[in-house]
Amino acid sequence: MREQDYAVHHGQQVEQQEVSKVLRNTYSLLALTLAFSGIMAFVSQQMGFRYPNVFVVLIGFYGLFFLTAKLRDSVWGLVSTFALTGFMGFILGPILNRYLGMTGGAEVVSSAFAMTALVFGGLSAYVLITRKDMSFLSGFITAGFFVLLGAVVASFFFQISGLQLAISAGFVLFSSVCILFQTSAIIHGGERNYIMATISLYVSIYNLFVSLLQLFGIMGRDD
Repeated sequence: MREQDYAVHHGQQVEQQEVSKVLRNTYSLLALTLAFSGIMAFVSQQMGFRYPNVFVVLIGFYGLFFLTAKLRDSVWGLVSTFALTGFMGFILGPILNRYLGMTGGAEVVSSAFAMTALVFGGLSAYVLITRKDMSFLSGFITAGFFVLLGAVVASFFFQISGLQLAISAGFVLFSSVCILFQTSAIIHGGERNYIMATISLYVSIYNLFVSLLQLFGIMGRDD
């Protein structure tokens, strides 16, 4: 019985050490990629780079995302991670320039940045402190993805009043739920690869920030 208890206790210790290692590596890499993304956004702003065609964005993002997923167990996965986040930062530059060119644009950008940091920090802290299992949110995430995809497609064909506002608000909620789910997955063993954990959290933070920019920008125009 003692040997069995020791084995269980030892297994729990090993599991906790693995979780701590993944968390530490994930947040360290996330901080680096966010900083690198910010630098690339600044470079893009200074160059006056124009936002590329939507197909270029989609091909670039999904191509680098799947490449990173394929290389996640090698050092090249780190290179691909920085390529992906650098690319996303570079195309963020024209978006920031557009908002900064608006009346009160600097306030919109700073508000979106502060709110993104607050939401991410608060949600991450909640999961890390409570240790709650958020795996039950997977169904909501799947349904939310298709609902938002349908709304985005509809926005290309129909000029519906308030639709863009609803889409932005929907992405804020969706990204927040993804942060809860992804952080919980690291803690409870659903994600053991820190590279994949990093890019998943990065994408959620990126979408949250851009959606808040759109939301505050629309609200600012209504004023």
